[in-house]
Amino acid sequence: MPTAVGLVLGAAADLLLADPRRWHPVAGFGGTATALEQWVWRDSRPAGAGYAAALTGAATLLGVGLDRATRGRPVARALTTAVVTWTVLGGTSLGRAATAMATTLDAGDLPAARALLPTLAGRDPAGLDGADLTRATVESVAENTSDAAVAPLVWGAIAGLPGLLGYRAVNTLDAMVGHRSPRYLHFGWAAARADDVANWLPARATAALTVLAAPLVGGSARGARAAWRRDGAAHPSPNAGRCEAALAGALGLRLGGRNVYGSRVEDRSVLGSGRAPAPGDVGRAVRLSRAVWIAAAALAASGRLRRGPRGCRG
Repeated sequence: MPTAVGLVLGAAADLLLADPRRWHPVAGFGGTATALEQWVWRDSRPAGAGYAAALTGAATLLGVGLDRATRGRPVARALTTAVVTWTVLGGTSLGRAATAMATTLDAGDLPAARALLPTLAGRDPAGLDGADLTRATVESVAENTSDAAVAPLVWGAIAGLPGLLGYRAVNTLDAMVGHRSPRYLHFGWAAARADDVANWLPARATAALTVLAAPLVGGSARGARAAWRRDGAAHPSPNAGRCEAALAGALGLRLGGRNVYGSRVEDRSVLGSGRAPAPGDVGRAVRLSRAVWIAAAALAASGRLRRGPRGCRG
């Protein structure tokens, strides 16, 4: 019961307040990871695996310590879980960043829109036109609905405080060193693979919830399900394609195409069978994303409650 209450309170805090504005613990974790990287970086998979294991293990052990410190203290457990959930969720901040991009694109200010893109996606914004920036924004909303919101809630439901903190460590390290640049091709391999494993279930839960929530924003549940089943596996990521395809089908859009990441170029398969997204579709994507992760919060809390007497102790 206390963990379930904490998950709901933390999700409500993110919905109302977004991320903490100052002294964000995830930013602190990132700073620690950057400092450690300077000491241990080697162009090798074993070095990267040790780096990822040490940092993820430390975050998970912090969760274990908090779990033990609040055992038998339901109010403390609920409040601690609420604070941790709030700090690891990013659903509202994702929506605000996407909305700011849509407003800038509507105003026709491409330089400002290109400057905003790094808050949403890792691709190179130089030379992107309005259509490319719009597609990148919608794709980021789809993928990060899982990464920033649904996945932490899933792991919170499965493993409580250790799950919340451990997942956020894995996902943060993937964002920092998991991309295929020359520096991180080997060193970041373990972080990227760990993120793939951690997001396998949440990504598919996100796609399923997208199907169920589509009618709430005027979308098509049938279209979401069809695109998810037909196109979800065509994405280079084993997870992101499920989320992007489901959202594309729900909103009648077509995603995918050429993406540039510095010196690396990816030509991705088409996801969905509709039209190219327009700036006005960003708001629809944000509303669908919000409906999906609020539903995930309710299901996560319900899952904790159904664990029976053992779950009621934590």
